Amino acid sequence: MSGRTRLTLASWAATLMAAGALLPLVKPATWIFTAAFVLALVSGAGTLARRVPLARPLTLLAQTVAALLALTLFFAREQALLWIVPGPEALTHAVELFGAGAEDVGRYAIPAPDTEGIRLMLVGGVVAIGLLVDALAVTFRKAAPAGLPLLALYSVAAGLSGGGAGWLWFLLAASGYLLLLLAEGRDRLSQWGRVFGGAQRSGRPGSSVAGGGPAFAPARTGRRIGAVAMGVALVVPFALPGFSGGLFGSGGEGSGGSGKGGTISAVNPLVSLQNNLRQPEDREVLRYRTNASDTSGLYLRLVALDQFDGTSWKSSVRPIEDVPKQLPWPDGLSQSVKVTEVTSNFVASEAYEQKWLPMPYPAGRVDIDGRWRYEPAGRMLVGDDKQTTKGARYQVSSLDVQPTAGQLSAAGPAPEKLRREYTKVPTTLPADVRTTALDVTKGARNDYERAVRLQDWFARDGGFRYDVDVVSGTGVQAISRFLKDKEGFCVHFSFSMAAMARSLGIPARVAVGFMPGTTQTDGSVSVGIRDAHAWPELYFEGAGWTRFEPTPSRGSTPSYTRENTPSGTATGPAQPQQSASAQPSAAPSASESCTPQMRRLGGCGPDAAVAGASSDGSGPDVTTVLLWSLAALLVLALPLLPLLWRTRVRAGRLGPGGGVRGPEETAARTLAVWQEINDTAWDHGVEPDDSLTPRKSAARIVGLGELRGESADAVHRVARAVEEVLYAPRPQPVAGLAEEAGRVRAGFHAGADRRTRLRALLAPRSAVRLRWSASARWATTASRWSERRHALTTRLRRAPREAN
Repeated sequence: MSGRTRLTLASWAATLMAAGALLPLVKPATWIFTAAFVLALVSGAGTLARRVPLARPLTLLAQTVAALLALTLFFAREQALLWIVPGPEALTHAVELFGAGAEDVGRYAIPAPDTEGIRLMLVGGVVAIGLLVDALAVTFRKAAPAGLPLLALYSVAAGLSGGGAGWLWFLLAASGYLLLLLAEGRDRLSQWGRVFGGAQRSGRPGSSVAGGGPAFAPARTGRRIGAVAMGVALVVPFALPGFSGGLFGSGGEGSGGSGKGGTISAVNPLVSLQNNLRQPEDREVLRYRTNASDTSGLYLRLVALDQFDGTSWKSSVRPIEDVPKQLPWPDGLSQSVKVTEVTSNFVASEAYEQKWLPMPYPAGRVDIDGRWRYEPAGRMLVGDDKQTTKGARYQVSSLDVQPTAGQLSAAGPAPEKLRREYTKVPTTLPADVRTTALDVTKGARNDYERAVRLQDWFARDGGFRYDVDVVSGTGVQAISRFLKDKEGFCVHFSFSMAAMARSLGIPARVAVGFMPGTTQTDGSVSVGIRDAHAWPELYFEGAGWTRFEPTPSRGSTPSYTRENTPSGTATGPAQPQQSASAQPSAAPSASESCTPQMRRLGGCGPDAAVAGASSDGSGPDVTTVLLWSLAALLVLALPLLPLLWRTRVRAGRLGPGGGVRGPEETAARTLAVWQEINDTAWDHGVEPDDSLTPRKSAARIVGLGELRGESADAVHRVARAVEEVLYAPRPQPVAGLAEEAGRVRAGFHAGADRRTRLRALLAPRSAVRLRWSASARWATTASRWSERRHALTTRLRRAPREAN
């Protein structure tokens, strides 16, 4: 195996070993196999280009083209020409897919699901780093600087995981870099050392050339650089700024925990909540029918955020299991509290994709098809194996819990385990948060009264203003700033009330989902994107987790937090009214807010997609597609131009010419064959020497080209024919000259190694004649234009004088 081949393999392996730090960020991590395959194609293209050999920039260009073709095949083959040639539609699809990946990065917590957008970002990033490593280490023979992109790859992964990429991934990345340095070899390292400190002569003490001695200065320098690079890799991730929310959330969710069904890592819908509330048009995401007499309290809950670490609220990593036919009775809910069973039928829009299933809380039974799992602590359903809510139809039986103020006031203490978990506040919580909570609840006799006073202070008495344009924030400083500025939206109100409740010893968490929606004329209820909402849930023994509404002008204030709350005894489950269909009958309508872009992506449902597919001339026409395709083919054909030109010239020189009989034609054909033999020798490394006679030139070609047998005799026979046409008074035509040239070419091919043969085929040296010819033509054309311009100028100068 050659040194360059070892370097190529080491570069490929080092890139993948450094990319290992990205594996914990996304699950499942099957994207690494795609990245390895595409990177292998890029490395193979580089190996082939260097064997030709091509110039370094052309080698890099060939690898880039190979990467683009491979990425097109994996991510945009349906929009590409012949599945691999990227056209305008493929580029547009790639941009849209990359944008979707960027949104997914902000939407999901670690580990994020393996969506197409995130997969494109990961594979494309690893391939780009691998291309750079290969170019530095192999093409330019600079293995040490190649550690910088590897360091960047590892550092980004470690930074995204909050500096916790793990020692295993660090050691793996460091081993890959050291492997790359070792593959470069001691000989290369010793040459590098002469620049820095001067290599010692062989046989002197400390010289590696003298057998068994210690490594000399360049080897020590190489190891020191490796050690420094690894040290920087350890320090940089901890110096990176912390990110909050989504995939950039600090302390991202791992896959820890126990349980038969595995664990979950919560989607963090809060990242996009503010953007949803800012939408200029209210796009429908859900439509449902229900037998509830009053839908004002029918909040649709996605996920509960129960962890507050000082920088963000997020959902804990918890075990999940198969969805039971009947969900267990809610924790803490007493049989003495009035409940009413409500049945609701939901249809999700084709444009709405969410890993969590929107449901009224607490749900008792869920009938839905697909791969869904159940998380008992939060009573939530989460999609498994890329399962989402897109177009989902499902039925939920839930409980409308109606505690009285007296029951909540008389609630006993929460279980100790629950209280410890849900009253945790970070040590960095500003003192003014608890102080304000104590001031607002001063004089309250129990936790219920404290909770109501906090809610009323935010929603009515504290002078707060609802504003979705306020900069979102979830950390402790954001809460303190919100209490001072008194303006924000539901995230600020719910997070602040939950934090203040915890500071008072009341178990609290934050729920994220949708408000009940708007009742339509047909009796169904439409939930729009602007109905996205967040609200606090506080725990009261006997009533369980109880909703509060601190956000002014949003949602509905629970009846049990208002005065004169009616009381009653528990009732049996209510039967669905006649008007409530037992099957989902309301499909989301095609919202008027569906943009043409969404129609093209099929995000408005099947009907809207068909309606938006009318021929309005907005798409690219046939001429544009053909022009783009022609441009792509020309770009792909550029590296093959020398091969195509050489094949065409050879065909012209050796083409059929048996019918010619004139002396000029005979001489021209003989000289053309002789020129072809000289160019064949040149392509195989024997440069032409025009100062020699044909006989001496033939001897030189045979000697330097190491030709034997028929091929050597063929060269001499053609040389004698050339001498005859040059010096004989009446040259006679010689038959079989084209066959003689073929024998010479076969002799060179048989005696050359693989690299020389590839070079002669793909990048023949004689192709430089094309450049010479173009230069000569340009010079001739420029000379003619110069002569004509001079003649025209002279004529114009003479015209006035002749007129006078």
